Amino acid sequence: MIYGNIEGIRKSIIDELESVYSIRNLKDEVCDVEILNIIARISSQIEREVSVGINRKGNVTSVAIGDSTSVEVPLIDIEEKRLSGVRVIHTHPNGYCNLSALDLTALLKLKLDAIVSVAIIDGKIIDFSLGMLTLYNSKLETDEKINLSLEEILSIHILDKIRFIENQIKTNDVIEDTEEKAILVGSDTKESLEELRDLTEACDIPVLKTVFQSRNKVDAAYFIGRGKVLEIAAMRQVERANVIIFDDELSGSQVRNLEAALGAKVIDRTTLILEIFATRAKSKEAKIQVELAQLKYRLSRLQGLGTILSRTGGGIGTRGPGEKKLETDRRHIMETVYDLKDELKKIKKTRDVQREKRNKENIPKVSLVGYTNAGKSTLRNVLCDIAANKENKIKEKVFEANMLFATLDTTTRALTLSKKGVITLTDTVGFVRKLPHDLVEAFKSTLEEVIFSDLLCHVIDSSSDASVEQYEAVNEVLKELGVINKETILVLNKIDQATEEQIAKIKEAIGDNEVIEISAREKINLDELLNLVEEKLPYNYRKVEYLIPYEKGDIQSFLHRNARILEEEYKDDGTYMVAEVDDEVLNKTKEYVQTNVMVTN
Repeated sequence: MIYGNIEGIRKSIIDELESVYSIRNLKDEVCDVEILNIIARISSQIEREVSVGINRKGNVTSVAIGDSTSVEVPLIDIEEKRLSGVRVIHTHPNGYCNLSALDLTALLKLKLDAIVSVAIIDGKIIDFSLGMLTLYNSKLETDEKINLSLEEILSIHILDKIRFIENQIKTNDVIEDTEEKAILVGSDTKESLEELRDLTEACDIPVLKTVFQSRNKVDAAYFIGRGKVLEIAAMRQVERANVIIFDDELSGSQVRNLEAALGAKVIDRTTLILEIFATRAKSKEAKIQVELAQLKYRLSRLQGLGTILSRTGGGIGTRGPGEKKLETDRRHIMETVYDLKDELKKIKKTRDVQREKRNKENIPKVSLVGYTNAGKSTLRNVLCDIAANKENKIKEKVFEANMLFATLDTTTRALTLSKKGVITLTDTVGFVRKLPHDLVEAFKSTLEEVIFSDLLCHVIDSSSDASVEQYEAVNEVLKELGVINKETILVLNKIDQATEEQIAKIKEAIGDNEVIEISAREKINLDELLNLVEEKLPYNYRKVEYLIPYEKGDIQSFLHRNARILEEEYKDDGTYMVAEVDDEVLNKTKEYVQTNVMVTN
């Protein structure tokens, strides 16, 4: 039986591959030369990888068309203290012998005895790579020898090497090294690469090295230069990294090419941000939005995502609500996208009803916007402590932490200001440079709170050396949302941690726009901020004097429910009240009005 993808393959080729099962290998040789010649010729002919599984008796156990993970191999747990008993020999018709990320992942996850890649060009064998497991600090890792000749590969006593590593596994407390360790690659700016480090560490992945290459033109095949790719491949082996993260968006073909050349999983900045969102989303709406963004982003890349879609893959880029959907076909993904959009529409309707109620009650709306980790959630929690009424104070605080994208779920709370009464304060998702477009689109229903706000508080981390770039990045997203000209207060946060030079730099970039300097954590200038919010908010209330006859107690109750009572006094001919009311309340109570004075600020 031939495993893998045999669609479109002629019966004569299938029959020839079936004949491989009858060829016996010497127990101690890596692979028989006849098998090597057959799979090299056929692989070059059909332009696909051909894989052969061989057990320790020298028998061929499976033949497959496809990469190393297409071979039928039993899954072995490291606690069994043994290897799978199968070595896999497979072709690389692209002419590169380096073991790919899929190869090395299969070697580790399937506990293969060994894995061999055969580089071929025009049906001729060029060279080989041999991958085997090894112990490093009691951790099971991969070891690769590349550019081996046919004579070198045939001279290896493979059973001796297999017994040696298996004996080490049996006599030591071995831990399977599943931890991901990253090398970061950037070609934009060093500041952007440093932010990529923060994003990576937000995923709890240690960064071993960073590589920066300034390029005027992007390489269509590898994004960076081929020489730099080979340099990173060598660095990956020395550092024992298993994931390479690029600071820009990669195409599916670039991911595939880079994984083949580097021998490690390759992801881009967008995948990393989606990963953070997938692990942090808590509400139903946020989870749907993240899954929608994941599917839309990966839909056009299904052919080139390499290890992310591998059955032996795992880790960063594969978690989150969209994981299982990505292994289905394109049509099913499109159906899922449609269903998710429908779910979001239902949630949006609920949000619209809530917003309409607040609009009807003329409650002013304030939204906190800003770069991720600028301190919006901390500021929101502190302001609620200061100005929230008793009912809202017992509500759960939003999560705050010194990390990127701590907040993904939009929350709205009521505050009571000294002059203008009740307002709503909304904490929003933080922005970031190169924020994936699909993510902005998916979160637009959430960001509508920003669109319908009366006032924005743009929170800026004044202690960051990149504060100017962060300020500009947020403005770009606000432009995309069409709210760049909305009334805005620029809030310089973390002034307790910022230097005078940092504050001066951001003020120079802001120009003539009004700013206020605060520290949310140290509660510096927060009363001044609330006063400024009151000053900037539109105020549509009128100060009205009423004299309500005692038999009209329902009007008095109506005013207590729907107006802000400033004075109340019982007189001979009725109840005298001074209240602040909106136009709707005024129209319903105008026959009891004594005076009507518009409040100005």
